[in-house]
Amino acid sequence: MTQFFAEDPSDPGHHARGASIGARIRNWFLAGVVVAGPLAITVYIVWWFVDTVDTWVKKLVPASFWPDTYLPFPLPGLGVIVAFLGLTLLGFLAANLAGRSLIALGEAILGRMPIIRSIYKSVKQVFETLFSASGTSFRKVGLIEFPVKGTWTLVFISVPPAEPVGAKLPPCEEPYVSVFLPCTPNPTTGFYFFMPASAVIEVALSPEDAVKLIVSCGVIRPEALPLALAEPAANAKIREENAA
Repeated sequence: MTQFFAEDPSDPGHHARGASIGARIRNWFLAGVVVAGPLAITVYIVWWFVDTVDTWVKKLVPASFWPDTYLPFPLPGLGVIVAFLGLTLLGFLAANLAGRSLIALGEAILGRMPIIRSIYKSVKQVFETLFSASGTSFRKVGLIEFPVKGTWTLVFISVPPAEPVGAKLPPCEEPYVSVFLPCTPNPTTGFYFFMPASAVIEVALSPEDAVKLIVSCGVIRPEALPLALAEPAANAKIREENAA
């Protein structure tokens, strides 16, 4: 004969077993969040990007060219492919003489429009600075003492100050550099400084890793370049700059 025994709530072992099961469930739930959270956010961002590009491109391409018109189900991602091919073709044309002539003509027309001229020039300078393969702006990471002496913070090293600004800076035996100090955890805001070059210590850290460190408030600690590799690279860069 099978007997069933109910657990006695007054038994101390009952509470210990209950707490242990609750702790395990909590740990399993947190482990599931750690696994599923980044994956879900990544999928959402990728899907949002693909859907946004598809929506923009569909407005420019006639509906008769889209497979969605003839298929009973949509095909996401075609807009991204069309945009990629279109931008690549545009870059190929811009690299040729005929393409450069057309771009120069278009810029000359925009240059005669009072409001659009200022917007276009500003946006173009930002894009050329960020996406130029030969540019050095914000591709170096450094340390400066801020906000008080003895405390250090990460900065992105930018281009030297322009002549109208550099001419008004106090005389210094060494060149000035401009740095951008991003705020934590929102790196899109911050402070912009002109400082002597010796006040900035360059570190062997990529801008991407520096952004991770700033956004995570130090929780994510990216690995820097080994010192044995960082020093020769820095010395080679110094020799190149001196030779230039």
